[in-house]
Amino acid sequence: LAEAALDVGEIVVRARDCGMRIVYAGIRLTPDAIAEAVEAENAHVLGLSILSGSHIPLVESIMGRLNDLGSSIPVIVGGIIPEADAARLRAMGVARIYTPKNFVLNEIMADIVELTDPPKIAAQ
Repeated sequence: LAEAALDVGEIVVRARDCGMRIVYAGIRLTPDAIAEAVEAENAHVLGLSILSGSHIPLVESIMGRLNDLGSSIPVIVGGIIPEADAARLRAMGVARIYTPKNFVLNEIMADIVELTDPPKIAAQ
């Protein structure tokens, strides 16, 4: 899990303080390696930090690979992401997008908790 405006270490420490188990798989992984890691770790949320500007093709490939594996894991993406690109990422199924304007760690942690334990709706 990583986010653009904050150091990866800050996010990891706060997430661990909130009781989350974090698996940091490293940088420059292929979409296949990311999808396989999600499956192998039985992850509840996939967080991607993409600062290269290649968020559209990378996320499209990762989402396709997750779909091929039958995964419905929530995906969050952090980076320098223009609003037009954010709309495209949401259309691909990205659950949350964080840019440098999102720097309040407690809000990010609350979002992740909500993604892993969505509110219950009667009749579901």
